[in-house]
Amino acid sequence: MPTIRFTILLLALLFARPLLAQKTIVREWQDALLLAMQEDLARPHVQARTMFHLSVAFYDAWAAYDDEAGAYLLGKNVNGYTCPCKGVPKVADPEAARREAMSFAAYRILSARFMQSPQSTSALFRFRDIMKTHGYDFRNYSLDYASGSPAALGNYIAQCVLQMGMADGAHEDLNYLDPTYRPVNPPLEIAVPHPFPPANPNHWQPLKLNRAIDYDGYPVAECRCLGRPFSSLLDSVDKDGRVRFTGTQSFQGTHWGGVAPFSGKKQDMQTYRRGEQAYRIWKDPGADFFPQLDTLKGGGTSKEFQWNFALVAAWSALLDPADTARWDVSPRSMGNLQAYPQNLAGLRDFYDLKSGRDPGAGRDLNPRTGQPYAAQWVSRADFLRAAVQYWAEGPNAETPPGHWLGLLHYVSDQPGLVKKFNGKGQVLSDLEWDVKAGFTLSAALHDAAIAAWGVKARYEGPRPVTALRYLAARGQCTDPKLPSYHPAGIPLIPGRIELVKKGDPLAGPKNAQVGKIKFYAWKGPFAVEDPTAQVAGAGWILAENWFPYQSKSFISPPFGGFVSGHAAFSHAAATALSLLTGDEYFPGGLGEFKIAADNQFLRVEKGPSAEVALQWATYRDAADQASLSRVWGGANAPFDDIPGRRLGMEVGTAAFRQAAGYFYKDADRDGVLRFEDCDDTNAAVYPGAPELCDGLDNDCNGKVDDVTPPCTGGQ
Repeated sequence: MPTIRFTILLLALLFARPLLAQKTIVREWQDALLLAMQEDLARPHVQARTMFHLSVAFYDAWAAYDDEAGAYLLGKNVNGYTCPCKGVPKVADPEAARREAMSFAAYRILSARFMQSPQSTSALFRFRDIMKTHGYDFRNYSLDYASGSPAALGNYIAQCVLQMGMADGAHEDLNYLDPTYRPVNPPLEIAVPHPFPPANPNHWQPLKLNRAIDYDGYPVAECRCLGRPFSSLLDSVDKDGRVRFTGTQSFQGTHWGGVAPFSGKKQDMQTYRRGEQAYRIWKDPGADFFPQLDTLKGGGTSKEFQWNFALVAAWSALLDPADTARWDVSPRSMGNLQAYPQNLAGLRDFYDLKSGRDPGAGRDLNPRTGQPYAAQWVSRADFLRAAVQYWAEGPNAETPPGHWLGLLHYVSDQPGLVKKFNGKGQVLSDLEWDVKAGFTLSAALHDAAIAAWGVKARYEGPRPVTALRYLAARGQCTDPKLPSYHPAGIPLIPGRIELVKKGDPLAGPKNAQVGKIKFYAWKGPFAVEDPTAQVAGAGWILAENWFPYQSKSFISPPFGGFVSGHAAFSHAAATALSLLTGDEYFPGGLGEFKIAADNQFLRVEKGPSAEVALQWATYRDAADQASLSRVWGGANAPFDDIPGRRLGMEVGTAAFRQAAGYFYKDADRDGVLRFEDCDDTNAAVYPGAPELCDGLDNDCNGKVDDVTPPCTGGQ
């Protein structure tokens, strides 16, 4: 699969060559980065860091030739690392100098970061191809930026970025491994049905797979360079720190909370210890959102733990293409959430166990066109399966951070977008927009990874595939008078979660399976031999055979579920995009991605049966769909989701404000822009701010007091 995808992408790049002239140099290198990410191992937290470091290089190369912007790293001390700079000589053509410096910096950084990638040769040749296309000699290694050479400046910036990376706590020299981590639970061997092994259901449990690959399709055991593995995805580290390939997952990024953030403040960092292991955490959602199963008496927050995972099992049945239910999946009927749950109890009203919906009621009118949103009625199963796969790792497996970079490109290319930073001030050139937008977005995603993975390591929350099997192995917790009762079991839901009885097709020889728990759910990846021609469908299965909507060689991500990384990434990005553009809506009031009925997109089975267009009115609508898709697909429980959304919004806001402080000298101490002709407290631009009737042009569109409802009498 990786080879085929690479070939298609390479051909697309070659045929698109005449279009490159229409792109900025930043976009060319970002496109090359996305291709490299698609071919690389699936490590979203690592990819977010690479994106941010590349954007730092672009921004500092921009700022070096700008009178107003302040550099981020060049001539500064960042998190204990200093990049000395005696000053960059002025040049006759700043724009040409910027393009050259950016290219040399990008070439050095990306070549270093993807040198050990499974498709490193292809990536390196593409990086060189960009240099050659623009007439740059990639063999120029000069660091003498004081001579006035933009190439030397780019090389120097890259050197600083790479050295900063070696000191930021990511363990890049260990290939991002954490040799100190030991999982609480023994591995669960997926392919061999057996009694559930001793495990703590409140903690993540590694999976043991016969043929283990990452989401991008790479057998990690075959990917070595200089004797060192590419990823901790399926590695086991012995007590001496030596790596063994066992087909067993290892928790990715347990140390990531200790990576230096962009906008995080030291006073906000906490250190948590579990045994001999210490974990840093920046944004703690609090234990009140993390239910614990009392394995003996079912007390405390056990009922919330049980309900959350039972919902995941019940929603799995909705992935059946034989289901005749149809949804209007346009912004007319979906999105526009007004509030998120404040606690565990509130989750029950937010997630509809029967329908698979959230409370989002949609919007009648597109506020940018004034016209009604057109309805789009499709099969519910087609929509859910398409949404799950679209958001899983991006449409081309570029990981969630790369997915949102691609969405930034989509937004930037829309004719309705006016490229003003925060929707205010002067229209930016395409290059300045790409530099500043890319910096802000990638900073938000980088910080989201640090914040989310800090929480993941701190709580080490279980994934549905192991929690559900544990609960079902204990029995049912609904009725003490029924067979197989245990207070730490799973609640029965008629038509979804039931007991196997005598005469049941699942009872087995001599009724050996009678009394076990069964789910009416998606039958799993092992029910499909040819994913381009078959569907698994839904039906009654033993709970011990339940799987999330993933391939048989991946099953579940190699890190804890709490909090949802997708929710954190998506809401950080959506918040950053809303603030970047000064508008919560996609340009024209509609964002869209069409998925054809070509039986290739779903990867795990045939479908969708008809074209499905994923549509969103606002960036937050898109982020909410991304977050919900992880529950639809069985990768996360609701209690993973909502705290991840909240964390992402907080991180996205902080990253935007700090980035603005670098870009503009007239940004206030909180990083909120203040121009002479506008007031930044307009609620349309800053959700939650009060609407003002102050005689000012609050949203900088040339009209005074144009808030809704209209101001009257100066009030």
